[in-house]
Amino acid sequence: MNNLTLEKLHYYELKEIIKGYCISGLGKMLIDKLEPSSNIKIINQRLNETSEGRALIDASYNMPLKGVFNILPLIDKIEKGTSLEPTDLDIISNFLRGCRKVKLFIKDKERYAPTLSSYGENISDLRYIEDEINVAIRGSIVDSNASKELKKIRKHIDICESKIKDKLNKFLKNSQNKEYIQEFFISQRNGKYTIPIKAAYKNQVEGTIIETSSKGTTVFMEPNSISKYTGELNVLKAEEAIEEYKILATLTDMIFERIKELKMNVDVISEYDMILAKAKYSKEIDGIKPKLNDYGYIKIIKGKYPLIKNSVPLDFQIGENYRGVIITGPNAGGKTIVLKSIGLLTLATQSGFHIAASKGTEISIFNNIFVDIGDNQSVENSLSTFSSHVKNLAEIIRKSTKSTLLLFDEIGSGTEPNEGSALAIAILEELYHKGCITIATTHYGEIKNFSQEHPDFESAAMEFEKETLEPLYRLSIGKVGESNALYISKKMGLSNSIINKAREYIDTKSYNYNLIKDSKIVKNKDVQLNEDLYEYCVGDKVILLENNEPAIVYRGIDKLNNVTILYNKEFVEVNYKRIKLSLKASELYPEGYDLNQLFISYKERKLERDIERGSKKALKKIRKERLK
Repeated sequence: MNNLTLEKLHYYELKEIIKGYCISGLGKMLIDKLEPSSNIKIINQRLNETSEGRALIDASYNMPLKGVFNILPLIDKIEKGTSLEPTDLDIISNFLRGCRKVKLFIKDKERYAPTLSSYGENISDLRYIEDEINVAIRGSIVDSNASKELKKIRKHIDICESKIKDKLNKFLKNSQNKEYIQEFFISQRNGKYTIPIKAAYKNQVEGTIIETSSKGTTVFMEPNSISKYTGELNVLKAEEAIEEYKILATLTDMIFERIKELKMNVDVISEYDMILAKAKYSKEIDGIKPKLNDYGYIKIIKGKYPLIKNSVPLDFQIGENYRGVIITGPNAGGKTIVLKSIGLLTLATQSGFHIAASKGTEISIFNNIFVDIGDNQSVENSLSTFSSHVKNLAEIIRKSTKSTLLLFDEIGSGTEPNEGSALAIAILEELYHKGCITIATTHYGEIKNFSQEHPDFESAAMEFEKETLEPLYRLSIGKVGESNALYISKKMGLSNSIINKAREYIDTKSYNYNLIKDSKIVKNKDVQLNEDLYEYCVGDKVILLENNEPAIVYRGIDKLNNVTILYNKEFVEVNYKRIKLSLKASELYPEGYDLNQLFISYKERKLERDIERGSKKALKKIRKERLK
């Protein structure tokens, strides 16, 4: 599925919500990897798994997944030939115990969850490894009972340490040493048994300085009287480390021999954690498993947008009597949320998530879902908003097939309305002939008309409360929405005369061009330009307001406020109020560009050049035209 689609429809945000219901990192990892499928069999299986998990939860059964940790890093460690540490083995033991509990729990749940129950048969009971670990490991250390040799070595260590402590206690109690001693206790420093001695007397005591205090007033010394036993202790500690390593290596090898079964246990537990997270989410939203099809039919009954709590339920249908819907209505009325709701509910279904909707809801499975929602303006590539939309649309058209859902927000916007509408309708027709399911929003009247006249397109409108100016966020299929601009303008204080004049202009396109007679503008009986007027330049692109069609300025504003323009290959004088600037000539053409080329045909320009260079053929042609 297209990444831009997943981002624009907030699919990843939905997955984050569902990840919050996972018990372990194993389930979260699977949800991270999860993508919408286009295979209806796989989707149906995913939804059935969620339904079975929901059935267990509804029956108050809780799978014992607590304490089951992600052991994949430990498996990786084993496969690289590294022996596990005692804490690692303790985690493995807990995991194996958790697997046994899950296997026992799901064994007799065929009635509620036959598929999930069958998955439990793939869990291997490795209790003998668990028992071996529990005998050998106690928390973060190797237990003395792990082997007879380790028990014997540690017994000797205890005896040796006891002798060392006896010697040091005698040193502390000796009155001759009282003057040297800083504090009367035995301290372990860097693995050595020491006595705190005053720094001033360090040369008076026979022994080795192991450490010095931060202030330098105390040195921690190992008296020579225990050096014999210290050497013996070091040998015993080395023997202990070797024996511990043997035990850890043996346990690690034991696990490695059953690494395949251990991996399978991880896979099953991961699946259970993910499925039950989806089931808990379903319970939270009171979700359902919708009906499925693969021929483009969508019927949403009281569907709710997953990312908004208490969202207005959506009723929507497409793909049976019509394959395209054009949604109209006021700004901030919920048109974009309708698009995102349809898209995200479809993605959720194709991922095996239940959706918040009423029974009877049916979702079609698509190979691709494409969206053009929001402003994709690229500063880096200097693309305008319109250019960015068109680039996105071109890519969408290229990749679309009959198994494609298309969601377009304000299609054709960002450019001159007539061109934008025409382009949008052409795109809609092209995608219709490709067999796509298309849902688009618009404000353009021409696109509204297209949807009303096309036999396989339907109009829809967002409802709006006129009295309060509040959007109702409800969609009505079969209606054409109004922008309500005039109604809102009246509510906001515009006079009735302006509102009525606007209505007249909408209906008749007959505009009032009477000039203003004002002492500030009229001087010496000649009409002068207002200081605020734009000085039109040759080559400026303008729009004729009466029909929204483009023209080119041939001559700037004269004393009567008229501008000469080239329109439909004819030069026409129009009042400056009848046109509006579209693009300045300086923005359209490079510096030094011959603007006369805009108004003289190629043949005329060629004839002028031929005459300038004295072409006999050109002079002959002129004589013939004069004779005629």
